Amino acid sequence: MYAIMGITGQVGGAIADQLIASGEKVRAIVRNSAKASTWAARGAQLTEADYDDAAALEQAFRGTSGVFAMIPPNFAPSPDLRESRKTIEALATALNRARPAKVVYLSSIGAQQGTGLGLITALHLLEESLDALSVPTAALRAGWFMENSVWDVAPARDQGKLFSYLQPLDHEFPLVATRDIGKIGADTLLQTWQGHRHLEVGGPRRYSPRDIAAAFSKALGKSVEPVAVPRDEWVKTFVAQGTPEDRTPLRVQMLDAFNSGWIDFGIPGTEPTAGATELDTVIQSLV
Repeated sequence: MYAIMGITGQVGGAIADQLIASGEKVRAIVRNSAKASTWAARGAQLTEADYDDAAALEQAFRGTSGVFAMIPPNFAPSPDLRESRKTIEALATALNRARPAKVVYLSSIGAQQGTGLGLITALHLLEESLDALSVPTAALRAGWFMENSVWDVAPARDQGKLFSYLQPLDHEFPLVATRDIGKIGADTLLQTWQGHRHLEVGGPRRYSPRDIAAAFSKALGKSVEPVAVPRDEWVKTFVAQGTPEDRTPLRVQMLDAFNSGWIDFGIPGTEPTAGATELDTVIQSLV
């Protein structure tokens, strides 16, 4: 039995899908069982637990051959990241008490850095906490999700433009499809190891913002031009999108870290892995 957090999301769902397809039993840890009825229909055991409730998580983790763990993404957290810190504390407490055979968890490219990460700081804190456990763990340091381009569909379709915060436009970044993170995560859960592993999870190659625009051009059958959003317009844009101004600095710092190369792969001691899904395939599915 494998306990899966985030099963109604992209990565958790992809991991559960891979495990079920392989004939494994899955326990879906959800906050609302009604929202996971399709997984129950596929044979998953549903267990309700709030992610900040250490006691409920402990019960959900007990008796399992492995756990896939994650903290909810938060693109506009409090400046001190108190929401993530609370979830990390509950998660680590539950895992320490339940002591599953192993833990695979979603981290991020760059999470090994102690400073200058912006939003990814939460995943650095997660790694610090879970690396301190005495159970075997494996961090999936995933690259930039290809599916993040879902926010670019409307402007690409309606304006023929891709407004990019990843810059410069010719620079190639590590992108990965969530389905590939799921496959690598599921494969890792079925392995046996000791200690703490850190996997760099990328795609078949690197892609630039120009590559993303070209993929949209191909999928839409029209020209899509990449446009670098000026850095001095970022905060104004984020605020217009609904982010409180005092919650924009961490997002800006994260983008700066990607663009400067502070966040990247190639860290000594990590395990490089690569998915097979091309960017064109993901963009076509989004369109």
